[in-house]
Amino acid sequence: MTAKNRKSQLDKLNREIISCRKCPRLVAWREEVARLKRKAYQDQDYWGKPVPGFGDSSARVLVVGLAPGAHGANRTGRNFTGDASGRFLYPALYRRGFANQPTAESRNDGLMLKDLYIAASARCVPPDNKPTPEELNNCQPYLERDLEILKPKVIICLGRIAFERILKLYSIRNSEFKFAHGALYRLNMSPRRHGDADPLNTDLLDTEHWLLCSYHPSQQNTSTGRLTAKMFDEIWTKAQKLVQDE
Repeated sequence: MTAKNRKSQLDKLNREIISCRKCPRLVAWREEVARLKRKAYQDQDYWGKPVPGFGDSSARVLVVGLAPGAHGANRTGRNFTGDASGRFLYPALYRRGFANQPTAESRNDGLMLKDLYIAASARCVPPDNKPTPEELNNCQPYLERDLEILKPKVIICLGRIAFERILKLYSIRNSEFKFAHGALYRLNMSPRRHGDADPLNTDLLDTEHWLLCSYHPSQQNTSTGRLTAKMFDEIWTKAQKLVQDE
């Protein structure tokens, strides 16, 4: 697939994501948050819709997060933008050459990603940052399509839920696949469509894929020292090495 075709397919997929209303609870919540707003952002127009993927359409690294932040991506319309998680993530990406700048405050701030694309397990902000299994399943086809279009060499899961969604997509039940910061696994099979026994894309069977785990850069993890800048840098250094070794 050419770079132009990949971009066209990702743009089409993201239009579908933005118009999605599959989950009544999430639709109601994202719109309520956008209507009430946080006091500091009362003068801003909130996005208040599902948040599409973002990044390089030729990316060899796919990053999978949890869900939009209520006053971050649900406000700005771009993953990890305008919140504490993004203020930890993007400097790390910048330090390893995956981003052209260390800041991400709005969709129009000039941020560009290189060889990296960011998606999420749930595309709408959930109450208490906890999507239900059904809501995650409703979003699973979007993640499947991201994988099918990008065919990434490395998948980085930010947090346990993202890790579990990728295992589900690959139909992996192996007890050896356990979430831990820095854990790295080789994926020797093609991902499968939700509820389908056939591989998502048979040409992926001949490609080496890697699954790399990281703690989520949430304020809960970074402010407590559970995830430090040094630990996070090691993830992106490892990802960089994996793609360079291709």
